[in-house]
Amino acid sequence: MKFRSGIVIASAAALGGCGINSIPTQQEAAKARWADVQNEYQRRADLIPNLVSTVKAAGAQEKDILVQVTQARAQANTVHLSGDDLTDPAKVERFEHVQAGIGTSLQRLQEAYPELKSQGNYTTLMSQLEGTENRIVIARRDYNDAVQSYNTTIRTFPAAIGAKVVYGAKPMVPFTATTQDTQNGVAPTVNFGNAS
Repeated sequence: MKFRSGIVIASAAALGGCGINSIPTQQEAAKARWADVQNEYQRRADLIPNLVSTVKAAGAQEKDILVQVTQARAQANTVHLSGDDLTDPAKVERFEHVQAGIGTSLQRLQEAYPELKSQGNYTTLMSQLEGTENRIVIARRDYNDAVQSYNTTIRTFPAAIGAKVVYGAKPMVPFTATTQDTQNGVAPTVNFGNAS
């Protein structure tokens, strides 16, 4: 009986030395950062109907752009990515693609409606969207930091042993710039007229 107890204690010590507890902790941290990313994208999606209503009230001459913004939002709301999907590069890429479509549509809207800057509701909504875009960038950066920490842990010795044997851990996919996010390697400039 003492021999079995010794084996159990030695096994627990060996697994503890393999970083067995840090793996789920870091995985959950990355999933929490992912929830922050989703929260910011949802905030943006919630602001868009109010913006569209404000623009419609100002005039219907640019109906085409309103349709694009609305369609981009609708498409983005159909693509959901859970914490468990973060190890699938194709699903992460699809999510990034539809979210980038919203950003592009909003940029077109801002460019098409310079005269709306004088209207209070439009200016307020665009300011909120600008702040949300900034929070999205920060949330994505924080998520990437958490993913990097997790991926490093599951790939380095001795934690890699516990990651493979106990959890079957797979690397999570970080955000990367998509072709819609950048043109010729330069991020698009989105200025909602609030810069001083």
